[in-house]
Amino acid sequence: MTTRTSLARYFLRLGAAGFGGPIALVGHMHRDLVETRGWISEEEYREGLALAQLSPGPLAAQLCFYLGYLRGGVTGAALSGLAFVLPSFAIVLGLGWAYVHYGGLPWMQAVFYGVGAAVIGIISRSAYGLTRKTVGKDLLLEGIFLVVAVATAVTGREIVPLILAAGALVWIVRTPPRIFRRSGTVAEAGSTVLLLQILGFFTYAGTFIFGSGLAIVPFLHGGVVLEHHWLTERQFLDAVAVALITPGPVVITTGFIGYLVAGLAGACVAAGATFLPSFLFTVIPAPYFHRYGKRPWLASIVTGITAAATGAIAGAVIVLARHSLVDVTTALIAAGVFGMTFLRWKIPEPFIIAAAALVGLAVRG
Repeated sequence: MTTRTSLARYFLRLGAAGFGGPIALVGHMHRDLVETRGWISEEEYREGLALAQLSPGPLAAQLCFYLGYLRGGVTGAALSGLAFVLPSFAIVLGLGWAYVHYGGLPWMQAVFYGVGAAVIGIISRSAYGLTRKTVGKDLLLEGIFLVVAVATAVTGREIVPLILAAGALVWIVRTPPRIFRRSGTVAEAGSTVLLLQILGFFTYAGTFIFGSGLAIVPFLHGGVVLEHHWLTERQFLDAVAVALITPGPVVITTGFIGYLVAGLAGACVAAGATFLPSFLFTVIPAPYFHRYGKRPWLASIVTGITAAATGAIAGAVIVLARHSLVDVTTALIAAGVFGMTFLRWKIPEPFIIAAAALVGLAVRG
């Protein structure tokens, strides 16, 4: 019999050593918990994955919350979630401290010169893979993808109402409600004020961002760079890089951003505000999801939102590339990394980032 404590221990190990982003992490959960240990049934896993895709928030963390809930109720979900997030949160705190204290040194700038270009290549590959998987050759989804991608690239931020509208559009077109069937229509760092601003922004981000961890990138860019001006373009790209070289959920980059903006208090508020909505959106409907989760209209909404979120990621690649690919060297690094992700033998992303850092040191160090 699986206990909530044993499940929490598993997620602590996964959070400390699980690289590769949300798709890789949910794959690890299936292999370890369903196939190897037999702690979770195939149907329970699929239900959790469906709920994670339907609800806003980071995919891997939400699946963790759901599986913890199955074996220990709300307490089990909280224990599993904390165990999953805490290792990567501790790592980004350390990286944030080093970045603040040593980020001005030439060698650190040289490292992120190469790493920033590598990030563009990695995100480009993720966007390409998600596009093939979620959009395919579906004309409706292709249209949604293109509209959201262009809107994100032009404005530099994710337009949440547009993504929600995409979900509603696919619902109405694919599984229209009866009514439509009948009619036939389609302040200062560390200050209380600053912490409250951080709390409000990251709570909003955790409440309205759908899809994989990378889906939050365009939304964060629009908020922390363009709207609040908490970070520069360079700092934001470095924050994305930190997320990619840190085990656990990619969304933990919010802790790094919070640290840069308001120190330890800012890191705790930003990370907590990001994960709390997804925790609630997973735990509260969990008892009822088994009864209603397979309804066609829900599946249609999820499909539309996923296609739109993928378009936002593609648009974000263009936005970030404008500021990261500053010369021929950075363009070659990005292109090389993008090509490496197609190799038969997958190279772990931390190794790619480390290699890019060495190139940056050789060129700029």
